Amino acid sequence: MRPAGWQSTLVNGMEHISVPRTAWNGDQLVIDIDYFDSKITAETSQNGSRLDGEWVKRAADGGWTRMPFHAAFGAGTRFGRRFGPNTPAARSAVSGRWLVQFSKSEEPAIGLIQVRQDDTATATFLTTTGDYRFLAGDLHKGQLRLSCFDGAHAFLFMAKAEEDGRLSGDFWSRDKWHETWTATKDSDAKLPDAFGLSTWTGAVKLDALVFPDVDGVRWSLADPKFAGRARIIEVFGTWCPNCKDATTYLTELLVKYARRGLSVVGLAFELTGDFERDAKLVRTYVRRHRVRYPVLIAGVADKSKASEAFPALDRIRAYPTTIFVDRTGEVVAVYTGFSGPASGPEYLALRARFEAIIEGMLADSAGTP
Repeated sequence: MRPAGWQSTLVNGMEHISVPRTAWNGDQLVIDIDYFDSKITAETSQNGSRLDGEWVKRAADGGWTRMPFHAAFGAGTRFGRRFGPNTPAARSAVSGRWLVQFSKSEEPAIGLIQVRQDDTATATFLTTTGDYRFLAGDLHKGQLRLSCFDGAHAFLFMAKAEEDGRLSGDFWSRDKWHETWTATKDSDAKLPDAFGLSTWTGAVKLDALVFPDVDGVRWSLADPKFAGRARIIEVFGTWCPNCKDATTYLTELLVKYARRGLSVVGLAFELTGDFERDAKLVRTYVRRHRVRYPVLIAGVADKSKASEAFPALDRIRAYPTTIFVDRTGEVVAVYTGFSGPASGPEYLALRARFEAIIEGMLADSAGTP
């Protein structure tokens, strides 16, 4: 007889994600990742040593991603058995900062890869729309293997070290996306400044931007409810793990600066356009991440449609996008994407820049009633 109170955790390198609900229904396991509209169902086989089933996730087109799910009891490593250690030189050759080109992207990326003495590897990729968060894997016979499953993402990266020192390989995302990638080690590799990628057009004023809350009550962004000596408007989606990282940080900023006049409002762009379903997911997201600021439902996540719904920006390029507004309603900065905790020093540098902007806005409004 199985004990009550089953729990499950998704592990990707340093990140451990507690799943809200895990249950056994007969011989079927249900792992319900409700905040991403995502669920794993699986049945036991081979005397309980295996699980076989399906992962289902709401997709960007409003349909469903469906992928086979398999798990083996007691597996010690992410990619199974490893056959002998790599040399220190092989680990060093793969570890470091890489300038990356994905075959289906015009923009370059940056890879941050670390191979440890036990040949396990952690990594992330920085792009102009955010980072790939916590990737984990190993270096096996000269092949780098990295993956992530966090309930929203299912990523797999494979690459081999070429004789000229480059990396080349493949990237798969969920059930449909595949592209190749190449990388050249470059300790000075940089991306365009994310503060210069999106522009506040001034085409519409804050009072013309009106969206409903989860109860259907419509609010203008110029409403006194959202006023402050320094304001942040966060364009995000509950389906987006990078947005979760940004939300966690914004909640931290609000705790730090609210008494000095900082306010935050979230604008959720969701997958289906079904208001009741979207409102349910926003409520779940707010509860899970202990969001302390108001959230409005602004539209669907499709970037062209989202740009039409929010014409104050030249276009929406990434989720999240962070907009800094001073006490007069003037926009002082727009940041596209988010480099989260998986990016290490990049994340610390981003925090410093955000807080410098906030401090500047608060200083400019010092003494203002």
